[in-house]
Amino acid sequence: MNDRRVLLLEIVGTFFIIFLGAAVHFTFALSGNNPVVGAFSAVNESVWEHLKLPFWPSIFWLLIVLYPLRKMVGNFFSAKAIGLVLMLAIIPVVFYTYTAFTEEIFLVDISTFFIAVIVGQLVSIKLYKQTQSSKIIEGAAIAVIIFLAAIFVVFTFSPPHLPIFMDSNTGQYGIP
Repeated sequence: MNDRRVLLLEIVGTFFIIFLGAAVHFTFALSGNNPVVGAFSAVNESVWEHLKLPFWPSIFWLLIVLYPLRKMVGNFFSAKAIGLVLMLAIIPVVFYTYTAFTEEIFLVDISTFFIAVIVGQLVSIKLYKQTQSSKIIEGAAIAVIIFLAAIFVVFTFSPPHLPIFMDSNTGQYGIP
């Protein structure tokens, strides 16, 4: 494995995911509430919809680096899946932990997004240095990524009526 090249690609990826993730927060409204754009953008102010901010840009980055990194690391998909799941876990854990004690703080939410992306990327980099994954583990990781993508799309249009899916401003669920 070319450690320097992998590290450089993933540092660039961290900035890419943060920048694109910030943009994804606004693309639904900018599209005139286009439902196709909504499948890949935050459609309301729920915690769930904010998980799209790291998810879809990370998937896009995964596709960009798939060819060069897949040849350099033997556990590309499992490392990416674990990093991605970690990103998605950090945001609600931090949000619900701190809001149990105080009101929502915008700067904490933004910082949490940045930290989640950085931690997810660092974990992926660290896992790349592990030994080769089996085809079964890599296949399972691909299945996890596809499953997450599918539920992000499905829950945009048909979200469960649970607090994580409720828009904190309007009390509505899914596309307004």
